[in-house]
Amino acid sequence: MKVVLMSDARVAAIPVHDCGEPLVDVRGTLLVDDRKADSTGSFAHLRQGVLDRLLQAQSSLPEGLRLLFIEGYRPPDLQRRYFEEYADQLRAANPAWPRDQVHQTASRYVSPPEIAPHSAGAAVDVTLVDTDGRELDMGTRVNASPEESDGACYTDAPSISPSARTNRTTLAAALSEAGLVNYATEWWHWSYGDRYWALMANQPAALYGPAEVR
Repeated sequence: MKVVLMSDARVAAIPVHDCGEPLVDVRGTLLVDDRKADSTGSFAHLRQGVLDRLLQAQSSLPEGLRLLFIEGYRPPDLQRRYFEEYADQLRAANPAWPRDQVHQTASRYVSPPEIAPHSAGAAVDVTLVDTDGRELDMGTRVNASPEESDGACYTDAPSISPSARTNRTTLAAALSEAGLVNYATEWWHWSYGDRYWALMANQPAALYGPAEVR
């Protein structure tokens, strides 16, 4: 199945009708890892509707498993920096690539700033842990790039172990049932209410646009 990338023109064409839901702090509600923590705590925020669906997903997991929240909201300036840094790496490694190819390839791993679900508070990077808080084998680390993982970061990558495949399937079943959609180049990235979600869920408009933590 061909992956629809964030850079696809169909994503940008989705209108945004922001419903005005606030960004809320998930700390104290979900188990939160601090590897992406920032000084303001922005990373630990999501739109209320996304948090509600994560809690629904967690309640449907098999006994002994929990969601581990890695990162939610990402300020637009930070999103832009991530995208430009990765694009620069690709450009340096592939000097013959035209600008459009660099932009499209970069979008496999970092959303273009004008589209980014994280900057709308609509996306979450998440994995599974056991009762002792140990992360399950998911085939790659969270945020592994396509280059680093040789493509194993793709949700349906055939190269991962049977146990990692089972764990990804468990995570995907819970989150999909709760209404979130996955970005198929990143097994850990799920969203609800953003433009990408609207396209993949056949919705007429996004519920969430760029937001700020207040």
